[in-house]
Amino acid sequence: MLEILVASFLVMLASLSGKLVMWRQAGPLIERNLHFFVSFAAGVLLVVIYNLSLEIIEHAGSLTSGLPWIVAGALIILTAFRYMPDFHHHHDATGENHRHSRIDAGRILLSDGIHNIGDGIVIVAAFTVSPFLGVVSTVSIVLHETLQEISQFFVLREAGLSARTALVYNFIVSSTILIGSVGGYFLLENFQSLELPLLGLAAGSYLIIVFHDLIPHSIGMARERGHYGRHFIFFLTGLAFMATFVTFLPRV
Repeated sequence: MLEILVASFLVMLASLSGKLVMWRQAGPLIERNLHFFVSFAAGVLLVVIYNLSLEIIEHAGSLTSGLPWIVAGALIILTAFRYMPDFHHHHDATGENHRHSRIDAGRILLSDGIHNIGDGIVIVAAFTVSPFLGVVSTVSIVLHETLQEISQFFVLREAGLSARTALVYNFIVSSTILIGSVGGYFLLENFQSLELPLLGLAAGSYLIIVFHDLIPHSIGMARERGHYGRHFIFFLTGLAFMATFVTFLPRV
């Protein structure tokens, strides 16, 4: 149990990785260009969606069996988002006038929470097989979570949260991994049956975020400021970074 808790807390620490990009001179530069980093985050999350979809198909056994879970996840999350209160409170850090962001911070936090529960179940299942597989799985999750959490930090900042609030909320939401890891430790067989629905919900929620919030936001900012090329480059960079991570990290 101790190794599972340690692994879970290491993944939770990855939620604070957004602080890394605010270090010294990098902070003001990133703050001035947050709208570009939203495009970067869209690229990262698109790879996350692709890999979640592969896991769903693998767990379901075939594309025809796995696809309905992705569609169901998207529909359930879209319906939930329609009734979930907006989490907008945009306050520009520089004090300048800034148009109201269409990005809802609550959506990205909810999606991350669902994803983290699934990660907790994966960690327990891996340690159940062997300590070595558990360590390898934990390292893999921590590394790809670091890039994902940095990307989500950009999105939360563009949605209007302060840097401190974004980090605190990210850390609180990351603690949902304990639901998967502690629950999985005591009821692994039951929790593993939840993995497919959770993957579907996570993939569906990220689909809605990328195509309903992030990409329209980036297109709107590009149209407003005439930076289509830069947004596209940032999007491709996020795509390439995350694709590189998941290609060279072991599958968990």
